[in-house]
Amino acid sequence: MIFLTRFDGTEVVVNSDLIVTVEKIPDTVVTLTTGDRIMVKERVEEVVARAAAYRHRVLQGPGVRADAQDIAAALGGHAGAPPAPPTGRKDS
Repeated sequence: MIFLTRFDGTEVVVNSDLIVTVEKIPDTVVTLTTGDRIMVKERVEEVVARAAAYRHRVLQGPGVRADAQDIAAALGGHAGAPPAPPTGRKDS
């Protein structure tokens, strides 16, 4: 799931697995497999980068620690980014 911003300033969370195309016509339009089209403020390159970062995290599998900063960056600096999952290690 990736966070995107509509032109009215509202945030929308999109399942990146449902993205068919991302076009610049002249604004960025995300087309989903459902046929829905969402116009967003982010540039095409940013939408692609967020989707790729999300896919990368998913393919790493469970138990792989992600830094909170990496998660926030992948979410576009979203203030509500989840904290990094616990690693089970104790730092000394």
